[in-house]
Amino acid sequence: MPLSMTRRGFLAGSAGFIALHPYSVLASSNQAHLRIMETTDLHVHVFPYDYYSDRETDRVGLARTASLINDVRAEATNSLLLDNGDFLQGNPMGDYVAYERGMKEGDTHPVINAMNTLGFDGSTLGNHEFNYGLDFLMKSLAGSNFPVVCANVAKKLGATPREDETLLPPYVIVERSITNGAGTTQPIKVGFIGFVPPQIMNWDRRHLEGNVQARDIIEAARAYIPQMREEGADLIIALSHSGIGAAEHTDGMENASVPLAAIEGIDAILTGHSHLVFPSSTYADFPGVDVERGTIMSTPAVMGGFWGSHMGLIDLLIEHDGGAWRVVSHTSEARPIYKREEDRSITALVESDPKVLASVQAEHDETLAYVRRAVGKTDAPLHSYFALVADDPSVQIVSNAQTWYIKQMMQGTEHEGLPILSAAAPFKAGGRGGPDYYTDVAVGDVAIKNVADLYLYPNTVRAVRINGATVREWLERSASIFNQVDPGAEDAILLNPEMPSYNFDVIDGVTYQINLGQAARYNRDGEVVAPDAHRIENLRFAGQPIDDAQEFIIATNNYRAGGGGHFPGADGTTTIFEGPDTNRDVIVRYIVEQGTVSPRADANWSFTPIDGTTVLFETGPAASKHIDGVEGMTIEEVGMSESGFAQYRISL
Repeated sequence: MPLSMTRRGFLAGSAGFIALHPYSVLASSNQAHLRIMETTDLHVHVFPYDYYSDRETDRVGLARTASLINDVRAEATNSLLLDNGDFLQGNPMGDYVAYERGMKEGDTHPVINAMNTLGFDGSTLGNHEFNYGLDFLMKSLAGSNFPVVCANVAKKLGATPREDETLLPPYVIVERSITNGAGTTQPIKVGFIGFVPPQIMNWDRRHLEGNVQARDIIEAARAYIPQMREEGADLIIALSHSGIGAAEHTDGMENASVPLAAIEGIDAILTGHSHLVFPSSTYADFPGVDVERGTIMSTPAVMGGFWGSHMGLIDLLIEHDGGAWRVVSHTSEARPIYKREEDRSITALVESDPKVLASVQAEHDETLAYVRRAVGKTDAPLHSYFALVADDPSVQIVSNAQTWYIKQMMQGTEHEGLPILSAAAPFKAGGRGGPDYYTDVAVGDVAIKNVADLYLYPNTVRAVRINGATVREWLERSASIFNQVDPGAEDAILLNPEMPSYNFDVIDGVTYQINLGQAARYNRDGEVVAPDAHRIENLRFAGQPIDDAQEFIIATNNYRAGGGGHFPGADGTTTIFEGPDTNRDVIVRYIVEQGTVSPRADANWSFTPIDGTTVLFETGPAASKHIDGVEGMTIEEVGMSESGFAQYRISL
């Protein structure tokens, strides 16, 4: 059943504050200013620390965001602090707690402790909350001093969403006292309702199948929003751990925030999941989205980046009229914790809140010891600077480990003897993560932090069984990351920024070329948009053209095998093996067994030559020390971009 909570009034700024928002200054006796603050996609980033590179950073950390939160609370009379999900997993501290320390009854998860310290008013679940299983999730949530809601995940589905036995309360209605423009208080009831992508049922099938079921986001919202109004909610805030995507609703859509915002009764919507910022020019051309006004379908909206990079902020001027509160004006912004200077250096805009740091200091220290533990050696550097343009050592070692593992798992099964291929993608390859977001492991000891750097997510190993024709289509889908290049073009832009690097699978065990002169056969959603286009050429197995009818086993992960990225042959129906081990654990075990690994790329793929044609791509500035190791292409550094990336020219 939904919960109702009564709590003391909103935090008020002291008499000494000087930066009041205009709404606080101008509010009349029947009006009030309400500030809604959002964090989203924290992924356990509390300290401003990069555990993968083992160094401090000014670009992440709830401790930094906390300073923005403290400022906002001082600037307004009434405020709410809400989190939009994906807080429990995403960096080595999360893995340390889940796999090394564990969560006993009565323990408080460090990120929950930090959120309690800041006084969060509510949260919803993100898809990554389910990565460690339901038992770990529920033990972690038990330590929160704030309600956590989710309307579309149920332990048992009813005939309608209202009849579901939901895993968590679908919503809460909190009763507060709000200070109006005359300085007096009035009662108000604010409802929070939360949503998560229903794709969790594929992405974490091992943990969820048989235990919970997920509904479509819009279906759940249409059922519960009127009920919240019936129960007296004056304002309703949707916590949508779902991206800003298409305006038209389709059943089970992952990024449903635009049709969600159109549902009558929602007064503000907090979005996330995409690791982007709203309002920003990123969404300038999206249907139903108004970047200038900060609205989605005319509803105030915000998305506060990721890892604590921004704090989302919606300011509402609300008016009490006819016995009810309504929104009469609004603004929206995403406040960053850092800025990039013209010389590409990073300047911190805020300092860390010492109370938040102190709340997780012990786990931070324990995580450092955990990630510095050596498991083996490498006699070749492991880096991902050129992973999107050439076969790459950081991807190669993942494929080697997956193949090694699945060969063992297939022994004694009906699949034994079938050729085993391995699909792996570069996770840290710049892009939205910035010019420092690359794997870079030097020759020598390989520690757990390095393995976590090679493989960011706690995915588990899967194997699928498909034929040669589907292997080709899998690679066609992967090749969508590249723009089409006209023959004779000079310095054409190589990469499509809408395509994330984790959907660029390299399949090891076959050889092939990618013809950039062809259109992309698939779009970003995995739909065939150019049926006559075929980028994959000279696809061979064991030196011979691949037999379309021959069957292969592909080692991959639960995300891909369950439909993540919409790859042909990977929708859950072709899975023949579900491993109990994470891909990271398999890599660690592989390195331990080998003692010293030699993860040199075997150059099994390349671009089809196009005479007189050059392309540009961006990578990290530190790539220059590895350029001599990129074989099979003519490549040269040509300068730096305004965003801090090094630019390289490739002659096709």
